[in-house]
Parts: sequence; structure tokens; C-alpha cells
Amino acid sequence: MSGPATRLILAGAERAPSRRELTPAAWADLPGALRQEAELELLALWAGIGAVHAAFRPAGGGALLLASTAAEESYPALSPARPAAAWFERAIADLWGLRAEGGVDGRPWLDHGRWGFTAPLSGRAVAQASEPPQPEFLPAEGEGVHQIPVGPIHAGVIEPGHFRFHVQGETIVRLETRLGYAHKGTLGLMRGKSPRAAARLAARLSGDSTVAHAWAFARAAEAALGVAVPPRATLLRGLMAELERVANHLSDWGFICNDAAFAWPHARCGALREVVLRANEAAFGHRLLMDRVVPGGVSIDIASSGMAAIREALALVAAEMPALRRVTEDHASLQDRLAGTGALRPAWAALFAAGGFVGRASGRDFDARRDLPYAPYDALPFAVPLLQAGDVEARLTIRMEELAQSLALAAALLDRLEPGETLVSLPIRGGEGLGVVEGFRGEVLCWMALAEDGLIRGAFLRDPSWLQWPLLEVAVEDNIVADFPLCNKSFNCSYSGVDL
Repeated sequence: MSGPATRLILAGAERAPSRRELTPAAWADLPGALRQEAELELLALWAGIGAVHAAFRPAGGGALLLASTAAEESYPALSPARPAAAWFERAIADLWGLRAEGGVDGRPWLDHGRWGFTAPLSGRAVAQASEPPQPEFLPAEGEGVHQIPVGPIHAGVIEPGHFRFHVQGETIVRLETRLGYAHKGTLGLMRGKSPRAAARLAARLSGDSTVAHAWAFARAAEAALGVAVPPRATLLRGLMAELERVANHLSDWGFICNDAAFAWPHARCGALREVVLRANEAAFGHRLLMDRVVPGGVSIDIASSGMAAIREALALVAAEMPALRRVTEDHASLQDRLAGTGALRPAWAALFAAGGFVGRASGRDFDARRDLPYAPYDALPFAVPLLQAGDVEARLTIRMEELAQSLALAAALLDRLEPGETLVSLPIRGGEGLGVVEGFRGEVLCWMALAEDGLIRGAFLRDPSWLQWPLLEVAVEDNIVADFPLCNKSFNCSYSGVDL
């Protein structure tokens, strides 16, 4: 039985499959209805010229619900009912110039006052006329509380982001993350381009999730155009996605151990990841599989020797995993650093609809491959691991379990490959579509609207990190500053992925 928010959305005028347009008055009632239907999860909130859109996931499963409303200068905020909406509302103000009336946080986020224009996607952008303002951070009070600024440039070879700690002694009282240093204007660059041309931009939103973002983008374009992808291309997409998951989980496994001062797993995981990346290059011509998934299929078929290279890599990883896991789980000083550190309570994971290993380590039982089934996963059996502890150890354990599942899935996909087409042409027409794909961090979402000439008039890409960064801020509270790198790596949120 649907709740009041779901009924309110479904009562709107149907504008596209699964998207309903609400009157401004109905949208104003939405926050109150959401408070009465806690199980309806907010997955994304974005805007276009003169409109605001939101994506929700019903608790009972099934297709996502999309709601929209007209907005010229402002719209009623959803953040009082769904805290996860706050970052989206701040981004909407920065990019589209639409204010969230009654929002819980009205500070700029992506726009630091250094862009050439304000509200670049609004259609009424004006030149920046003032000096960049000083950033505002939320206060923390108490005896001996002081601030530690970190970044945006870090000691490691990582993306830029600023962390502002309020600490009492060595204990973290509050953490705030400030992003926006990797702004690329991705959504603006996509406008007016064909889906094939803009696919390169989607593939570069977050380089470690290039397959996931490219696949979600392709699925959105294919849904908008009513295009069916050849079976062989679908299997190759699944294979690439699982190889991407294997490489990233191996990397995270090693780096988590390294941040706890245990270098041996880091070295071994790094070597195994290199084996997988070399197999990617041998099979598909690119170590990270960039630009291989495109609207209509895949841009390249697997090389004649590629299947053998991938099978060899998968076998090598599978052979070393038991020993690696045994050492990781039996090393007392490592477990002392991992267990209980950076714990995220299940209630917080549910409130923010956290995806991937962050959510599943804290009891949120969701995987888009299973719960929003799409080919080829709708015909493949696999398990979705779930834990409740929500600490660094649990997030690492989920990765280990998923890694084993991905090795089996990749092998199964190789076994199912049959000759056939790998790419179909795209018609030139208008439409609207939504694509959701399970990446290694969690579900990746892409919405796309095409004009009648087949060119993009609006798009939005949502990395899982949108819903995970705020939870990192929660998880590190009451931990010591020295454990922040460990907590941060166990979340491994993307800086670039949320900087559109």
C-alpha cells in the first residue's frame, strides 16, 4: 500500500514514463507527505531551466518515481523532510540559480565565487561581479574546541577537497567537507550534443567509475530513444562493469590496510589490480575501459586473445584471495584499527539511502543489479552481502564478499558470450529517459531529455557519493583525527563525481 507522498506524486500529470509533473501547490505539500512516508527514499534532486526534478525509490521495489514541478526563481525545499536533499539544493542554487525556500542549508557549495558567471545553467547567467567570499563553516562550541583545516591539496595523489575539522583534543567534534574544486561544467558541455558525442563527458565524470557512469548514461539515452541493445553488447557491458568493480575493490582493500599501517596487503592488492588492468587493456584496449560503453552498445568488441587474458587474471585474483583475506582478518593490530572505527548507524544509512558498500555495511539491503533488475544481471544468480556493524571493518568485509561475487559473475558472462552485433545506430528524435546502474560505489543514476533534433537539452548524472559524503561527516564524529584517513578511505567517496 502506497503512502501519502507516493500518492501525491502519482496524482501528478504524466509527462514521461515514471515522471509526474506536480503543480507548485502539490510540490509544496510534498515535504509534509514525505515526513509521513519515511520509507520513500530520495535518490536525487536536480533542475533544468524553469523546473525542478526529484527521483524516489519506493520501499516495495519496482521502478523509480520521478516528480517535477515548474520553478522560475525558487521552489519549496525538500531538505526539511529529507536531509540528503540539502547538498542537491545547494548545487541547484549554484548551477541553475533556483533557491530552495525553507531549505536547511543555503550556503553556496560548488560555486566558490571564482566562476566567470553565476548560475551557468540557468539561461540567465550573469558575470561574477564581486570578490570570492570567504567560506562559511558551521560552528562547534565547547571548552578547548579548535579547528584543523585540511586541503584542498593533499599529500597523496588524490582529487582536491577541503576538510574542516572541529576537534576537542584528538577527538573529532564536527567535520565539514567542502568540494567544488574539480568543477568541469559537465552538464553545460552536454547541452546541444548528441548522446554519442556527450558519452565521453559522462565517462570522465569520475574516472574510477567510467564504465558505470557511461552505462547509466547510455541506458538513459536508449530509454529516451526506445533503442534495444544487442545481447552481446549487454554481456560485454556487464563484463566490463564487473572488471571495474574487481579492480576498485582490490585497490580499496589495499589502501584501507595501508592507512592502518599494514603495507603487505596493499602491495599484494596493488599487484593483483595491475593484473586486472593489463587484462582490460589486452581485451578492450584501455586499462580503465574508458569510452568502451556508448549509447547503442559498446564501441569495441573483445579482442581475440582477450577472453584468455581475462580468465587468467580472474583465476590469479581468485587464487590469492583466501590468503589475503586470512591475513587481513587474523592480523590483531590491523583489526584493532578497523573494528569499531568510523561506525555508521543503520538508521543514518537508511535516512540518506546510502548505496554500495557504505549502505550494505550498515544494513541497507539494496543493489540495483538485483532490485532494479536490468540485463544481463536479470538472468544471473548472485548474492548481495549485508552487515549491520557499519564500521571500517564491515565496509571492507562487504568489499571482499562483493569481490568474490564479481569474479564469479565475470566468469559467467564470459561463458555466455555468443557471436552477434555490438553496436546499433541511434534514431534522431526527442524523448526522455532514466538509466540506473550499480557501480562499485553503489547505484549510478542518469536522467536525460532529448530535443526533437536528437540533441541533449538537459541531463543530470548522480554519483553514489552525493549520498555518502554527508554520512562520512557523521561517521567520523567521536573518532580521533588520526583515524580520519582510515574512515575516509573506507567510504572512498568521489570528489569529482559530485562536481558537475
